Amino acid sequence: MKLSPQLAVTVAITRRVAPSRDAEMNAWVRAGASLAETFPGFLGTGWVRPEPSSPEWHMLYRFADAGALRGWEESPQRKWWLSSAEGFVEHTRMEKRTGIEGWFDPPRELQVDQPAPAAPARWKQAITIWLGFFPVSLLSGGLLAPHLAALNLVLRTLISTLVLTPIMTYLVLPRITRILQPWLRRG
Repeated sequence: MKLSPQLAVTVAITRRVAPSRDAEMNAWVRAGASLAETFPGFLGTGWVRPEPSSPEWHMLYRFADAGALRGWEESPQRKWWLSSAEGFVEHTRMEKRTGIEGWFDPPRELQVDQPAPAAPARWKQAITIWLGFFPVSLLSGGLLAPHLAALNLVLRTLISTLVLTPIMTYLVLPRITRILQPWLRRG
């Protein structure tokens, strides 16, 4: 999967370990989080288990962009940390994700006994995006549209989306999701 160099990247990994080695696993996970948090662009980490006796650990970590993630993943510190788990941790699945979902995921560190926060309902995500999109579109219609009126529809749309997309991505949506976080997480 090719990652956008500009978007935050979330990595989800499933690891298996014998429940009899929980103490070692807890220490190993904390050591990895301590190492990762010293790297530029680190946004947070978390780990959960379906139940206390489960051999599966679902781990997440997040970096500001693909370059910051690569810095962590290629580091000698991470290689040492991974090698320290040889013989008791099995790596079973890994997924990297960027995109709109990242706007709704606040940076955090989760403890093993806390449930993973659920993503907001899609309808809440849609309302949040609309709340940002509506005023930006109004502003664009008043300020940008008069200057583009002589252009054909495709060119007007191309220019307006090139201007509005970064405004939405870097200015509007991060602020709106931060303001609406209590509502997004509720129920």
